[in-house]
Amino acid sequence: MGDLGTREGPILLKTVVLVGMMGAGKTAVGRTLAAQLGVPFRDSDAEIEQAADRSIAEIFARDGEPFFRRKESQVIARLLEGEPSILSTGGGAFLSAENRAMISAHGVSVWLDAGLDLLWARVRHKQTRPLLRTADPRASLAALYRDRVPVYALADVTVKSEQNLSLDKMAARVTRALLAHRPDVLKERA
Repeated sequence: MGDLGTREGPILLKTVVLVGMMGAGKTAVGRTLAAQLGVPFRDSDAEIEQAADRSIAEIFARDGEPFFRRKESQVIARLLEGEPSILSTGGGAFLSAENRAMISAHGVSVWLDAGLDLLWARVRHKQTRPLLRTADPRASLAALYRDRVPVYALADVTVKSEQNLSLDKMAARVTRALLAHRPDVLKERA
């Protein structure tokens, strides 16, 4: 856990799993939150890419989404077994009931709730989103959003994302929500 003994901030007791749509800020906010808390940051997509030695888009194209989802569940299970950390997941990871149960049993899910317009502004120029490689990517994103939001709403904690909120402020918002609602996950130092 590094220099946690000298840190002044709250103590992380369980892994925080960031869930939400592509473009919600799971990786960027996750890195910032991990740095603020002095704990490791992990990204399930990056772990999958490293293990497969290819990009998520290449895995989707070569092996299909069902194969990717199986690997994703295996990686999340492995990452939840380690020391408490901040874990960013792919946008579809939380759709699996098995993944949701695993996350609740070993950590806490935090939905970064960003509106459709904000998500589109963040992802529209990225070529790394396999589910948006369609004739009408905006409509594809809207359909994913419509289908996924009710599932994301099942997360243990919801934190609203806003257009002009800095990464530091967004990470602080997550910390405040956890301190207020999940003392089993994050607690103030004595």
